[in-house]
Amino acid sequence: MDDNHIVEIRELVKRYPVGGGHFTALRDVTTDVVVGEFTGLVGPSGSGKTTLLNIIGGLDAPSEGSVTVLDMPLGGKNHKELAHLRREGIGFIFQTFNLLPVYTVFENVEFPLLLMGMNGEDRRSAVNQALEWVDLMDKVKSRPAQLSGGECQRVAIARAIVKKPKLIIADEPTANLDAENSHNVMGLMVNLNRELSTSFMFATHDEKVMGYLTRIIHLIDGRIDEDEQVSKPKYREGK
Repeated sequence: MDDNHIVEIRELVKRYPVGGGHFTALRDVTTDVVVGEFTGLVGPSGSGKTTLLNIIGGLDAPSEGSVTVLDMPLGGKNHKELAHLRREGIGFIFQTFNLLPVYTVFENVEFPLLLMGMNGEDRRSAVNQALEWVDLMDKVKSRPAQLSGGECQRVAIARAIVKKPKLIIADEPTANLDAENSHNVMGLMVNLNRELSTSFMFATHDEKVMGYLTRIIHLIDGRIDEDEQVSKPKYREGK
């Protein structure tokens, strides 16, 4: 794997059984993601965006082809090996936030570090730093039901970045947010991308998200239709 590549995909095909036949969600996808890129998978519903993200995150397996993430070829890896990759190297941000309702903001952000076995002092330091990044130090004892949608998504971002992963996967992260909160959370992620050189991969059809991307991969019917480098993202400058 090229040292500058965080993801390498070659001739990827994904089929799902449907009735007596199958549905092909991804068709001969070949692409690379470079360290530090802010990349979006863009296309209509059913174009394969979420399927591709799930395969990169080790949540689904390809039918054909190869996928290498963080120097690990995913083919043939068992659940334990894939879970280790996700735990150590990948952060996830979902449109539904996926926060634990009985946990406080602090405890939700701390959770990935508990899974990693980090000691208490280091956990507290890392969680506080992540919450400072997303400007939520005043909400550490609140629970998700006491937060706005924008605040919940900021907690989800803090949880994703608290372990400083090399790759963050974000599936429609602004789908449940209004325009102001969408710009706020995207601005946060741009800053994290710049400060930590974290690579981001989004699945989105939100024009606001697209305005921050430095690379846009257009998917149609499971194929890459266009791979576009964006030299001057609409909203990114001055952030």
